[in-house]
Amino acid sequence: MFTGIIEALGTLRKIERKGDDIRLTVASGSLDLADVKLGDSIATNGVCLTVVQTLADGYVADVSAETVALTGFAHYQVGQQVNLEKAVTATTRLGGHMVSGHVDGIAKVEQRLYRGQAIEFWLTAPTELTKYIAHKGSITIDGVSLTVNEVKGCLFRLTIVPHTATETTLLNLQAGDTVNIEVDLIARYLERLMQGPAVHTESGGVTMELLAKSGFMR
Repeated sequence: MFTGIIEALGTLRKIERKGDDIRLTVASGSLDLADVKLGDSIATNGVCLTVVQTLADGYVADVSAETVALTGFAHYQVGQQVNLEKAVTATTRLGGHMVSGHVDGIAKVEQRLYRGQAIEFWLTAPTELTKYIAHKGSITIDGVSLTVNEVKGCLFRLTIVPHTATETTLLNLQAGDTVNIEVDLIARYLERLMQGPAVHTESGGVTMELLAKSGFMR
């Protein structure tokens, strides 16, 4: 589990193709690896990757064919910067939102604008994911926890404050670029509850009426 608060910028040092899979060597920059061991998870541009080898200044991780198909890793190049975050611990501040590191798909940057000191992006999400993207809801873009400020069909708008821009790869995004997106985890579980089969309880299970009464619906 992650929070979407980026800890460091890393660099892809080596990309090895192994059939449909990929093995990455990542230079971890300023990320503190002192407490990282084999089997630990590091979100790399929003993708939860398992460390299979630790290095003095980085780590090695494998990316499965399924992950390659759902993310931008198929097009990444050696030398490219990536956002890094270690998995949370019991004492970690939850400064962003709950992020699983399981990317749902790829969004395309349609427009880059400036509003004061902030950068605004309009992006297009895959049609099947738009139902999870809500005004003032949370979304993860290349591992960065962000608030959705406007939604128009498959289009959604993000506002990036200067600190976030300079501490992540978002500063370099331009129209035409693609990014990894993970929708809000709670939205996915809520959808599953509503689909059923109903969870049987003394009160009769999860119903639309119960969700409305509990404040989940208006």
